[in-house]
Amino acid sequence: MVSEGTVLNGRYKLLERIGSGGMAVVYKAQDLMLGRLVAVKMLHETFTGDPDFLARFRQEAYAAAGLQHPNIVTVHDIGQDGNRHYIVMEYVEGRTLKDLIRQYDADGQPMPVSRALDLSIQISEGIGYAHRAGLVHCDVKPQNVIVTRDDRIKVADFGIARAVSEASQHIDDSRVWGTPQYFSPEQAAGEPPTFASDVYSIGVMMFEMLSGEPPFTADSQTALALKHMQQPPPHVSRINPAVPEQLDLIVDKVLAKEPAGRYRTAGQLGRILTSYRSSGWADTGPSPVYPGAAATAATIPAGEQVTQVFPYPGQTLPGQTTPGQTVPAYNQQTIPGGYGGAPAALQQEAGTDWMAVGLGILALIALLGLIPLWYFVYIAYAG
Repeated sequence: MVSEGTVLNGRYKLLERIGSGGMAVVYKAQDLMLGRLVAVKMLHETFTGDPDFLARFRQEAYAAAGLQHPNIVTVHDIGQDGNRHYIVMEYVEGRTLKDLIRQYDADGQPMPVSRALDLSIQISEGIGYAHRAGLVHCDVKPQNVIVTRDDRIKVADFGIARAVSEASQHIDDSRVWGTPQYFSPEQAAGEPPTFASDVYSIGVMMFEMLSGEPPFTADSQTALALKHMQQPPPHVSRINPAVPEQLDLIVDKVLAKEPAGRYRTAGQLGRILTSYRSSGWADTGPSPVYPGAAATAATIPAGEQVTQVFPYPGQTLPGQTTPGQTVPAYNQQTIPGGYGGAPAALQQEAGTDWMAVGLGILALIALLGLIPLWYFVYIAYAG
């Protein structure tokens, strides 16, 4: 047992225990060399003789050390003092997202939609950065998310993150990674986690933030795993009617059983949520056309006033207008590509483009004017 006041390698003085998990204990400590507060995550000594646990512990440091992002806890150092293996991370003042959810539950109310949306975007941005680096977190849960006093998010514990590579796809690994209440159907089935697995776990957290409870509960881990694999999740708006319909649909998509039915990465989910928030429909208002929505076409009659058109990231709607602008008739047209199934969009009806006709005539006149020049060039070379 490590006591408070212990100094690791003559540098890190342990001040107080601030958390613990299945494989490690976290201490608030002081870096005596740099004079700053840090968090030291120390592996339980009972595991130090297990090469597999040591490999996972070191993997956390190596994977997380390369991740420099405002929404990810920064890793400063990794070390060993005798039989004590530890990782030194930035110390973040705050509480876990799980504690925040519990506070709202104790107050008898769910988290406000706007706050849940903002926190979800930050979580998606942090984990999305890891996805771009080729890393899957594998254990996304509110206990691993720290919320500071000014509502900044820090994602921690990449302890079982693994690089996604061709080699890793062929490793025969039957172990189940993650926490049963938050892991994806494929993780519950013992399959290798992917970026979409992290997206599913973010969806479970979103559901819990918006409703005060996770989508699935059970008396045993086996029963819980079966629910993740087989049982459709309830609509979060049925538990919390304040959740807008479109946000409800986004959460439902993120909780799809098949990875292909979700957004591919956390970064993509973050962009969807950011666009949704900036659209002005975050709390109330008409249903926007957004990525992943059911492909229901919309037609605007000629002369109708358009209140707002909602394009999705990476796509430009030819009929995009400003609020209150009168537009001509529109036809239905599906835009290819997009995010998990393109929605129907608005396309301006084709008509005669006189400017294009005029430019075409001018181009033809210029081409004909070159004929005499070609003739004289031919005569000069022929002679």
